[in-house]
Amino acid sequence: MATGTLDCVIEIPKGSRNKYEYDPDLGGIKLDRFISASVVYPTDYGYIPDTLAPDGDPLDVLVCVSEPTFPGCIVPAKVIGLFMMEDEKGPDDHVVCVPCNDPGWNELDEVDDLPRLLRLEIDHFFSVYKDLDPDRRSETKGWGDREAAWGRIEWAREQFRAHAGAT
Repeated sequence: MATGTLDCVIEIPKGSRNKYEYDPDLGGIKLDRFISASVVYPTDYGYIPDTLAPDGDPLDVLVCVSEPTFPGCIVPAKVIGLFMMEDEKGPDDHVVCVPCNDPGWNELDEVDDLPRLLRLEIDHFFSVYKDLDPDRRSETKGWGDREAAWGRIEWAREQFRAHAGAT
């Protein structure tokens, strides 16, 4: 099983209704849309660099933080699990992490160590956040452990390398 830490790039701070995304053509983070449903991101949200998910974007990451960071912030983090879901583009798994430098979170090792309420909030958010947007949908698929998360990361890194080598 893979272990260790990775750097996560935050696009959306915890508590936001703005959906920011990194735009490689612009070389920065841009506002993609406003979340129409009356919900906010329950964790910081971003991506793992040098990965490629099935939707063509880098692999998504949820970083559990005591205080929200900011778009573009790089957070060294420990992988603890996988949140599985699907949207209108297909499978859309999210790696769940805790910041290495936050003593309120860094002692957690597995997704089951997360507070039950936070797991419920994450599931609820991703099950309803697209409900008011035409032509968008989301469906939650449950949780995977740390080993499943590292498996998804390694797969997404292989996809990135294969795509980079093909261009």
